[in-house]
Amino acid sequence: MSESTGEQIIKSNCRGCHGGCGVLVHVRDGVIFKIEGDPDFPTNHGSMCSKGLAFHQLVYHPDRVKYPLKRAGKRGEGRWQRISWDEALDTIVNRLKQVIETYGPESIALGQGTSREGESFFARFGNLLGTPNIFTAGHFCYLSRVGASLVTCGNLPISDYDNDPKCVMVWGNNILWVNADEYTGENLSRVMAKGIKLIVIDPRLTYLSSRADIWLQLRPGTDAALAFGMAHVIIDEELYDSEFVEKYVHGWDEFVERVREYPLDKVEEITWVPAEKIREAARLFAQTKPATIQWGVAIEQTINCIDADRLLIDLVAITGNLDIPGGSVFFQPPKGRTISQFTYHREFPPEQRAKYLAGDAHKLCQMIGLLPEKYVWDAILTSKPYPIKAIMIQASNPVITRPNAKEVYKALSEVEFLSVADFFLTPTADLADIFLPAATWLEADYTGGFFFRHGYLFPRRKIVQIGECKSDFEIWNELGRRMGQKGWGSNVEADLDFILEPGGVTWAQVRDKPYLRGEVVYRKHEKKGFSTPTGKFELYCSTFEKWGYDPLPKYLEIPESPVSKPEMTKEYPYILITGPRSPVFFHSEHRMIPWLRECHPDPIVEMHPQAAEKHGIDEGDWVYIESPRGRIKQRANISPGIDPRVVCIQHGWWFPEQKDPGHGWDQSSSNILTDNDPDTYDISMGASNLRALMCKIYPVTEEEA
Repeated sequence: MSESTGEQIIKSNCRGCHGGCGVLVHVRDGVIFKIEGDPDFPTNHGSMCSKGLAFHQLVYHPDRVKYPLKRAGKRGEGRWQRISWDEALDTIVNRLKQVIETYGPESIALGQGTSREGESFFARFGNLLGTPNIFTAGHFCYLSRVGASLVTCGNLPISDYDNDPKCVMVWGNNILWVNADEYTGENLSRVMAKGIKLIVIDPRLTYLSSRADIWLQLRPGTDAALAFGMAHVIIDEELYDSEFVEKYVHGWDEFVERVREYPLDKVEEITWVPAEKIREAARLFAQTKPATIQWGVAIEQTINCIDADRLLIDLVAITGNLDIPGGSVFFQPPKGRTISQFTYHREFPPEQRAKYLAGDAHKLCQMIGLLPEKYVWDAILTSKPYPIKAIMIQASNPVITRPNAKEVYKALSEVEFLSVADFFLTPTADLADIFLPAATWLEADYTGGFFFRHGYLFPRRKIVQIGECKSDFEIWNELGRRMGQKGWGSNVEADLDFILEPGGVTWAQVRDKPYLRGEVVYRKHEKKGFSTPTGKFELYCSTFEKWGYDPLPKYLEIPESPVSKPEMTKEYPYILITGPRSPVFFHSEHRMIPWLRECHPDPIVEMHPQAAEKHGIDEGDWVYIESPRGRIKQRANISPGIDPRVVCIQHGWWFPEQKDPGHGWDQSSSNILTDNDPDTYDISMGASNLRALMCKIYPVTEEEA
């Protein structure tokens, strides 16, 4: 630190999206004025995305809420009164105790969005409270692939970029624009510069698609069928690793029989991808060693969620690329308590577990301790099978980010008690009874990366204090102790010590370290087998067989498509994709940050020139996109890189600059158009069909615009 300038540079790791990038935080007189990449950090090597570079603008944003609030008028009116933390926490505790006394703890639901790394605290509070009704975005985002891998091979395999794969198949993931879970885009860029073979599966022409050796432009939602086509080639041409199959695979013969049901001519008809291109991609992937698959949530937000995940892991395994250097690896975390010790419902008796709102449905989702949130909305609105009377939401904006947004808004408007912890008064927070001001990653001590499976732990220490903001970890700790729950430490540091205890270290000992990494060991199955009931890699899933699900993966036609509902095409002629990532936003976050919003001021709908011409739409025009659920508007981006039969809209849009309550939550949000009918869910996980719907488009008139 320089005494003359009062400046210092503090090493940390960013959490502006899914995190994992090392950063240098520049502080002058106690104020952060710049954030840049840390060149010595192993996951990003100094690179940084726009979200991380601009994050200090979020920390000091004038609209950020810095003190607890309680609602001072009717719900959604936007009238608030500042209160103390004691009043806010005591109000929540008293309301929760009232619900428990009258209805039981199951009538309380806890909600969280995409990870801010508080899963262990969040799940512990819910478990000790006694509610089986915990919802996150995980059932259609990331945790679905965790669940699929648990029942297939015991853990989630991660691409080993450190050992230079020679072929990478990027499937439904635009990693160079967003850091996807364990990954940063810099690692893929680095191996691409070395001349790897690149296969990209994406309905849209992206930068990665344009750089690919093979680009497979599939019909949205048909990923599982395409994976079957590749497996068919690999098996037919005997490109699989016969030694691995013979020694370590369970259900090979049954799997081969299922794959035979998907010859390339059938797969071509389903996916729109020419058979010869499928054959070319399968050969390239199977014959280039080592190889890995990097996939994203796009394939997990359909009725084929888990089977598509299973099939991608299967492709890695049968080609001999599982847990080898440069392949897809089971990385081991540093010694400590794992996330599973907090997230499974272990802390309450079977009679409480039996009150899971979804009943016997979605057993894989229940196994990992989650509930598709549709069941919460139904329990609020119908009181069946019993009422939900209170909801606590942290790090989430479900009015914008969950399917069938109108129903979400109605349910959260009618629940008896709602608390929300966040940085800003979002459309969801506008409906709260109590608002808790949350701290960002720059304002909290925590073991970053604890949730993920890349084998790292990133100690992150508090740098600044903003107003009276508290971290999610502090909030859960204080609420748990006020509820009288046993098992909480006297403060967050004590809870972090509990997480680190099996490794023989304390938070004080690791807080200043840049990172910890678990031991890297390859081919662990050769000594230990796999953590499955059979001890093998299960192409034929014995857990699914026990649950009454099909033990083998399959492809189901998307519930709302030109194939399943051809009559719909008369009114809704286009396949609608929702949710392509922006390099400057993270789901519904960051639209108030000046640098980022200047880069991306408006929501964008992408369409082919033929579609635009047909409807009289020019570049930059405001366009209505309509589905049977509702209508929104976004600005036109006309691109030949999308199929003429497909339209693509961005997700997560609301308008913080609109100061009226709601901030335009229903103007441009993709989830006004999406459905959340459980009859169309992935059977084992409960994933919604967010990515493949039907729509129509037409221009917004000058008067309406």
